Parts: sequence; structure tokens; C-alpha cells
Amino acid sequence: MIRAVVLLAFWAVSIFIVGPVLLLYAFISGDINPLYHISNGLAIFGVRMVGVRIEVRGMEKLQAGHNYIFMANHSSNLDPPILMPTIPGRASVLVKKEVFRIPILGAGMKMVDLVPVDRSDRESAIESVNAAIAVLHRGLHMIIFPEGTRSRDGRLLPFKKGPFHLAIDSGVFVAPVTLLGTYELWPKNAFALRPGTVAVVFHTPIDPRSYPDRDSLMKAVAETIESALPVERRRED
Repeated sequence: MIRAVVLLAFWAVSIFIVGPVLLLYAFISGDINPLYHISNGLAIFGVRMVGVRIEVRGMEKLQAGHNYIFMANHSSNLDPPILMPTIPGRASVLVKKEVFRIPILGAGMKMVDLVPVDRSDRESAIESVNAAIAVLHRGLHMIIFPEGTRSRDGRLLPFKKGPFHLAIDSGVFVAPVTLLGTYELWPKNAFALRPGTVAVVFHTPIDPRSYPDRDSLMKAVAETIESALPVERRRED
């Protein structure tokens, strides 16, 4: 439990001490790269500080100069602060609109082009997809956890349809990612965070135009992510 407290305290202090300086610099200079990269650096430094080691596999499957929609399994609060800094280049994320209300953090997320989403409102969800397409067309990556929430038992949950509409409408390749070990170190509804090793496994990107419809694309992405999960973490037939 001490590790979780240390990690959350480190992130909170970083936001309220470093955040305003970075926001001011970005506002004055128009350059948001320091805000993005330093924020990511602090996120992953905090994770490593509490004893989490990170292994990256399959990075060579990503083509330099291309942007992707990264889709990953989601079973822990460790997933975003590990995945986002690991991806080369700038990436955006679909974030619950409530998070944008947090002082300093919300302003920073807007400046680095993160996209707010309200899943309870269909019209707002469509607006979020359109905003995400605009971000992709500016050359940024997009990170999505297509399950929509963290898995309680580490098994892959059914995917939401929205991310696959985004992939088809934008034509941007989907890069499936399997996160291994985050559930074991910090599962949902547990406060105790354990030290250990997490693996980030990048798979061969998938062209959404190679599939006849959304459901077949969704199935291909799910099977690819699941292929690297241990048997006990795979979906039950």
C-alpha cells in the first residue's frame, strides 16, 4: 500500500508544482512538446520509482513516420502511464470528460490535444470520434483501450464499437498492444501496488481497409491482443 501512496503523491506533487510552469511556457511559446514529454517522463519515472520494471517488445514492427491507433487491453491504473511514454512520438488519448475538470491537469490535457469523451451521450460520443479523427489527421497517434474500462479479473472484456468506427473512418492503421503484468501488480479495486516487471508487446499493425466491416476488424484486433496473454487471462469461450 505504501508504494501506491508514494506513486499517487508523486504524481499529485508533480502536477501542482511542475504543471503550472509547463503550461505557462506552452501558452507563451506555443510549443507544447516540453509539456507533453516532461509530463510523460514524470509519469513513467513515478512508476519505475515504486519498483515497476518495463520491458518493450516488438517496437521494430512500427514504421517510422507513420501514426497509428494503438489499441491495448486494460486491467490496471498502471496501463496509461506505462503505455503512453513508451510510444514513439506524440499521442492523444480518449479521456473521460470528468477528468478535464481537474485543475491544472485538465488544462494541460487540452493543450496536448487529448480528446474528452462522454459515453453516456451519443451525440457527444460522435463529436469525440470526429475530434479524434482531426487529431489523427494532424499526424498524432491515438491511444485507446477498447474495452472501455479496466477488467476486474485481467481477462479481455468485450470491445466497444466506437474505436473501430474511428479506425474505419480515419483509415489509420491499428497497432494492437498487449500489456502483460499490470493486472498482477495493481489490479482494479486493489490499493496495494506490488513491484515487478511489466511487458509492453507491440504487434504488427492492421490495415482497417483490409476488413469488410467493423465486426471483423474488431475480432482481428481482439485476437491479436489476446494472442500474447497467458491462457488464464484469455476470454472464456
